[in-house]
Amino acid sequence: MRVVIAGAGSVGRSIARELLVSDHEVTLIDRQPTSMRVAQVPEADWLLADACELSTLTEAKVDECDVIVAATGDDKANLVISLLAKTEFGVPRTVARVNNPKNEWMFDESWGVDVAVSTPRIMTAMVEEAVAVGDLVKIFTFHQSGADILEITLPEHSPLTGLRVGEVTWPEDTVLATIVRGAQPIAPSPDDTLEVGDELLIVTGRDAPQAELHALLVGAPAPTSPTAPVPTAGSPSPVAPSPATPPTS
Repeated sequence: MRVVIAGAGSVGRSIARELLVSDHEVTLIDRQPTSMRVAQVPEADWLLADACELSTLTEAKVDECDVIVAATGDDKANLVISLLAKTEFGVPRTVARVNNPKNEWMFDESWGVDVAVSTPRIMTAMVEEAVAVGDLVKIFTFHQSGADILEITLPEHSPLTGLRVGEVTWPEDTVLATIVRGAQPIAPSPDDTLEVGDELLIVTGRDAPQAELHALLVGAPAPTSPTAPVPTAGSPSPVAPSPATPPTS
């Protein structure tokens, strides 16, 4: 692919190095001369200019790129870059960095953002994933499609333990993408058996019944937490047990 990265700070340079290792063509843009650390990523093309300017994006041949990454430390700039790339140059894929979680709601298709990457959100999800066996944790949301990547570590009481993948009836718009067992990722086949402690990565559509998925995985109602999915509107609410009637004498 041909990738243009706006923002040549530590984040932008790290992304560029990873992409270059995979033989992609990368152009780095930054308006700050102090960010022009060409020697650190010599295989990339470099451009000292403001990526919020149409003339800069034209010079960088953004119309010929497959992906643009808005990775500056300024949320306003990342939104402008994404919008210009999508509306003026028709870039197929835009990825934008969210620096302030309070601004995350703006990073959607109306601003030309296909994928928004919020480091605080990802770190929160990783913390919950590390400590919450049996909790269904939302790792990532694709803003354009509304699809989610969810993670769960199967607890001992999971009704799926010991079943083959092919024996599981998954909810609508739900796909098991990967099983991670120990340090080994496994592409699931119908004959793979699910085990206690397996980490499952699951992709669900925008309207997938996540409460039903949680019940399938752990045999209990879904928990309510900032990053764990909650029952959708119209789902039956848990009913509190009635207090026991004292025995009559």
